[in-house]
Amino acid sequence: MQTIELGDGRSVLVDDTAADHGADGGRPTLVWHHESPHTGVLFEPLRSAATDRGLRLVAVTRPGYGGADPLPGRRVADGAHDLEQVLDALGIDRVAALGGSGGGPHALAAAALLPDRVAAVATLASPAPFDDSPTWWDGMADDGGLRAATAGRQARITWAASAAFDPSQFVDTDWAALHGDWAALGQDATAAGGSGLQGGVDDDVAFVTDWGFALSAVTVPTFLVHGRRDRVVPVAHGRALAEAMPGAAYEERPDDGHIAVLSTVPTLMDRLAEVLRA
Repeated sequence: MQTIELGDGRSVLVDDTAADHGADGGRPTLVWHHESPHTGVLFEPLRSAATDRGLRLVAVTRPGYGGADPLPGRRVADGAHDLEQVLDALGIDRVAALGGSGGGPHALAAAALLPDRVAAVATLASPAPFDDSPTWWDGMADDGGLRAATAGRQARITWAASAAFDPSQFVDTDWAALHGDWAALGQDATAAGGSGLQGGVDDDVAFVTDWGFALSAVTVPTFLVHGRRDRVVPVAHGRALAEAMPGAAYEERPDDGHIAVLSTVPTLMDRLAEVLRA
C-alpha cells in the first residue's frame, strides 16, 4: 500500500499489483472499486485473477476507510475526482473500472466523469440511485444503516453504535463463497469494521443522496451483473441500472446472492481487458 496526497491535502491509500511484477510492463490497468466496508487491500482472488490475465490492478481506499483521510459530506462523484489524481500520480492514462456492491456506484462515477480515462466499466451487485420508493427498499434483509443515513450523517453514526451483523442477508451460495474462494473478502470486511466507521457512514449517506452525476453520462461499454437472490442489494437495483443504461450488457444470475455473484469477476475482467486492448 502506498500513500498519495491529493490536491486538497487529504491522503488516500493505494494498492497496486505493479509492485508484484517490479514494473507494470505496459499491462492494461483495471481499477477495483471496493465493497463497503473495506480496508483498501487487494485480496485474493482479485490479485491472481488479474495477474493470470496479464492485467495491472489498482485500488484506491475510499475516504474514512483503512487509514485514508475522511471526507464528511462526500458524494459518490467525489471518488472519481480522487481517482483522477491517483491516476496522474501513478502515470496511468487509461483504465477500466470494476466495482462490487458499494464500489459499483463509484465505478460508474468514474466512467461518467472521466470518459477520457475510463474506457469501460463493470459492476456487480451495485445499488441503484436512491429514489425512496418501495421498490428501492423491498427485499433488503437489513436496511437499518441506509434508512438511518436518510436522516443524515449523525443519525447514521448513532445507528452504527448499536448495529449488529444480520446473517440472514446472505443466502446459501453466499456462505459457500465466503467459505471458499471469497473468504478473504469476509476477512477484509471484518478487519475494516474497527477502523472504517466513518467510511461506512459516508458511503451510506452518499448512496441515499444525489450521486453527483447522471447514469445517462455513462457512455462507455458497460457490464452489469446482479444475483436474483441478493438480500443486501436486491435485484430490483440491477434492473433499475439496466433500464437507466439501455446500452449496458446486463446479466441476472438466478442462483446468486450478494457474494456468490463475484464468481463472475474473472469473466468481467476478460471483457474489460478486451476493450482496453482493442
